[in-house]
Amino acid sequence: MSEHTLTVTHGVIVEDNLQFTLIELSQACQADSARLIELVEEGALAPSGSDASSWRFDGSALRRASAALRLAHDLHLNAAGVALVLDLLDEVDALKSRLRRLGHEASLG
Repeated sequence: MSEHTLTVTHGVIVEDNLQFTLIELSQACQADSARLIELVEEGALAPSGSDASSWRFDGSALRRASAALRLAHDLHLNAAGVALVLDLLDEVDALKSRLRRLGHEASLG
């Protein structure tokens, strides 16, 4: 008899055009608003609006904030370190996308 391990993962699909206030994003991420404000100040999150009371975050901010909070926790990074890692991950994604496009174009030619 073999043992099997069942791993269950829960997730929520959020549309990018959905808007969150700072409080709503804080609740959705189960994070303190002060932590999210630090991430905004470091450029890791980019809300629309002039100040924290009027900020609006799109649906992609939920994924980015969750990733930022995981990085901060798992790697013991401060907000500046998290912002740097997120920027580098964005750059890697952009380069991968470009390579895929170039590879696709080369196969058509």
